[in-house]
Amino acid sequence: MDYRREYERWLECAEDEDLLVELKCMDENAIEDAFYRNLAFGTGGLRGTIGAGTNRMNIYVVAKATQGLANYLLSINSEKKSVVIGYDSRIKSDVFAKVASSVFAANGIAVNIWPELNPVPTVSFATRYLKADAGVMITASHNPAKYNGYKVYGFDGCQITTEAASKILSEIDAIDIFIDVKRIDFDDAIEKGLIRNIDDSVLTAFIDEVKGQSVLFGDSIDKNVSIVYSPLNGTGLKPVTRALSESGFSNITVVEEQKNPDGKFPTCPYPNPEIRDAMELGLKYCEKTDADLLLATDPDADRCGIAVKTNTGDYQLLSGNEVGLLLLDYICSQRQKHGKMPENPVFIKTIVTMDLAEKIAQNYGVQTINVLTGFKFIGEQIGLLESQERVDDYICGFEESYGYLTGAYVRDKDAVNAAYMICEMFAFYKTRGISLLQKLEEIYDKYGYCMNTLHSYEFPGSTGMEKMQTIMVEFHKGLDSVGEYKIVKTEDYSKGLNGLPKSDVLKYFFEGEGVDGSVVIRPSGTEPKLKAYISVTADNKESALDIENIIVKDIEKRM
Repeated sequence: MDYRREYERWLECAEDEDLLVELKCMDENAIEDAFYRNLAFGTGGLRGTIGAGTNRMNIYVVAKATQGLANYLLSINSEKKSVVIGYDSRIKSDVFAKVASSVFAANGIAVNIWPELNPVPTVSFATRYLKADAGVMITASHNPAKYNGYKVYGFDGCQITTEAASKILSEIDAIDIFIDVKRIDFDDAIEKGLIRNIDDSVLTAFIDEVKGQSVLFGDSIDKNVSIVYSPLNGTGLKPVTRALSESGFSNITVVEEQKNPDGKFPTCPYPNPEIRDAMELGLKYCEKTDADLLLATDPDADRCGIAVKTNTGDYQLLSGNEVGLLLLDYICSQRQKHGKMPENPVFIKTIVTMDLAEKIAQNYGVQTINVLTGFKFIGEQIGLLESQERVDDYICGFEESYGYLTGAYVRDKDAVNAAYMICEMFAFYKTRGISLLQKLEEIYDKYGYCMNTLHSYEFPGSTGMEKMQTIMVEFHKGLDSVGEYKIVKTEDYSKGLNGLPKSDVLKYFFEGEGVDGSVVIRPSGTEPKLKAYISVTADNKESALDIENIIVKDIEKRM
């Protein structure tokens, strides 16, 4: 792309005043970075920083992507089409949602839009519930405030496949961003019935499905546990507190500073419950209220993080893997106890998620399906079970990055569901005098200690992608060892291993005296980052930490 020529064309054609001001203030480096490419569209849709340019999230890029998606939907067959649209609390999310709605409506595609911001799983749910042909969620999940994105779902409520993304991208690439996009005024489209607000009954149906995931099966619990909850200025407040309160969890304190939607995220610049900084305010509330449990959901409420009180009265954050292990064991034990286990039960996890989960599933006679990184692949497997009339065999799935789902009513991770199930599990054990930390120790005592960590390395700017590709080429050449530990096996998923789609992911298995584990290296699909997932099985936590540190230093040298 001739970035200079495209920049000048935007100066001439763009009508948005805010974007024009930004364009006129750009220096040459800023111009190049904003226009050297089109913002990448893939199975995760679009994600990028908000601003002017083809490599940014703005009304023109959103409109072009929507026109491409509309063209794709209309090319499948001539029947009347419909879509579901939702948005979160991020800067310009509501604006982008209206732009997308206007483009779909101008193309004769009926739009069902959530009338207020809602979690990402409600788009997956509504797409299925309303039998729409696609869903669009305006969100950048847990990214910093400068980001926004455009997430696409198929008719099944699952994120689009690689094949569909490729076809949609072809349609997008054929469109001139200023000439080929159809638009209609949003308010006019509302008056004409081309755009309709989704009825409250759909949200009620979603909440009912969440509550229906309970595995108490008549067991009694004390629901008066003290809970501190933070929606991190996102979408989780209403659905999470509603699901909990309607189920009897009434002792909930909401973090006031993070209660209301705010795309600037003033108290947590990186609104990700995986990051301790995002949880700090909630932890302070826990100390003030002597709470039993801290819950936090990310801005689009598909990830959930927690902290629990220790024996000394402090609070300990639990990782996504640890919460997943606890939920899996709780669900399996309750189903087994009450005779509610399906005949051929299935648990689904990603290849970077703690392998210990597979041992737990095996103990309960549950089959484990391993998939590539990304919850869309878990959703895809649920869809395959549904096509085989086995959807009830699915009991739960999770990924290490704080994503969980215990039912088949949606095809994406759901923090409303996760918050509900975590509170039930917590109350169940507390009623019986057991803490989650004690339960986790029981699991480690039974199956062995395992540690999983994630390390991300950022490569920003126009040269970042090239640098990442060069590093991956070197890793593809193979490793003999990592640190002082011998590599005994390598899995290269770029070759399509184990029936999975081809993906630029490498997994190295290592061994040493009394030690084994793995290292997974992959580029992020949504950010300019390389990610290293390290799993270590050792005699105890201290040994695992020492080994992990050695391995991290080796990996960083290679980058």
